[in-house]
Amino acid sequence: MSLMDCQTMDVPQIGLLTEHELMALGSDARIEVHNGEVVEMNPVGILHHLVAGNFYDALKPFVVQNRLGYVFMDGLLCLLDISEGGGIKGAQVPDVCFIRRGRIPKDWNLERPFPGAPDLAIEVVSPDDDPDELLGRVRKYLAKGSEQVWVAYPRQQEVHQYRGDSPDSLRVYRGQQVIEAESLFPGLKLVAHNFFVLPDLGEG
Repeated sequence: MSLMDCQTMDVPQIGLLTEHELMALGSDARIEVHNGEVVEMNPVGILHHLVAGNFYDALKPFVVQNRLGYVFMDGLLCLLDISEGGGIKGAQVPDVCFIRRGRIPKDWNLERPFPGAPDLAIEVVSPDDDPDELLGRVRKYLAKGSEQVWVAYPRQQEVHQYRGDSPDSLRVYRGQQVIEAESLFPGLKLVAHNFFVLPDLGEG
């Protein structure tokens, strides 16, 4: 059967899971889909979650107060690439993401994944992350419509910003530098250093 035959039939392409089949794997399954292949996500440590939480805590109150949309923590599956037959070719789970108000259809079943790329995807780098795979994730988000992608490096305490309007350029923020995000969060000042501040883990 040719590729064109597969695309014109109302069935998934051979080897591609449908959304229903993917969700049937269960909420405990930490998985993504890359080029049609289901990939298990690696476990992460405390530092990863603390930094991701800092992004979430900085964005969520502002977004809610100004009715800009929705901020999601790790776990939201974004369907980035679906065949005409309904098979999933690409799906990723950002560590934190922002989706503008109005992009989730009013009649959408909220138990389903998000049908598209978030407006902002944030990825927190872990020590065992492969640089080529990470860049591939960034490019996939941008290619599928994300306005910006931020990659946070906890060890270096840097935020790398990729933008859809200039996908071949990279901006690096560190220390007291303010991340340029006016188009996403008008009036919000986001200082790079603040995302890497860790809580006092002492007793009492």
